[in-house]
Amino acid sequence: MVGAALAFRRHQQALEVRRRLLAERAVADERRRIARELHDIVAHHLTTMQLMAGGARANLGGDQEVVREALTVLEGSGRTALREMRQLLDVLRADDEPQQAVAAPQPGVGDLARLVEESCLAGLPTELTVSGAQRPLPPSTALAVFRVVQESLTNARKHAGGARARVHLTYRPEQITVEVRNTGTGGTAPRAAGAGRGGGYGLIGMRERVALHGGSLVAGQLDDGGFGVAADLPLVPVEGEELPV
Repeated sequence: MVGAALAFRRHQQALEVRRRLLAERAVADERRRIARELHDIVAHHLTTMQLMAGGARANLGGDQEVVREALTVLEGSGRTALREMRQLLDVLRADDEPQQAVAAPQPGVGDLARLVEESCLAGLPTELTVSGAQRPLPPSTALAVFRVVQESLTNARKHAGGARARVHLTYRPEQITVEVRNTGTGGTAPRAAGAGRGGGYGLIGMRERVALHGGSLVAGQLDDGGFGVAADLPLVPVEGEELPV
């Protein structure tokens, strides 16, 4: 009986240690997710706001319509950044106080046209093309696609002056591929994104985000001197949905 009691106690202690380790890992994973979201929000929106403010200042004595358009984009980018920051803060304090309002939906594939428009207004001519039969994506996958495009265009605006960018989505029966390429003309490769498989936090964050969905991401210099990012994310069919051929 004494031996059985000791064995049971050790088993309970082992279970408690395992529960504690799993809880700590869950907290660490959530912190990394929030850090990625903060990085994407701050890097993209502040870069856009800085460029729009500079453009408005440079045209103060010139075309008032250009100034008005730049200030409109600046205001909209600031408003979007505040909304997304509030959503993250709601997640952080969810255990402390009840949620008072329904959070706005997270951005997704449907918001890519807005990203492309902002990129063009910020001085990076960008085009968006789509191949394959479009279909609804899971919200988390759609957010991952949005963040990959957002981070890639932000890096291109920072480090590839005078470039042009192209965003291409390819829908396949079991996966979606997102490619973002910039020519790099008149500038340098995205130093913050890095070259090859190294790089800074932006590229690492993109790889982690894509890997969480069982996908893969490749980034690096292009033969024409530009920089490219390509991510493949698997698509799990919704129950009852017929996959396109």
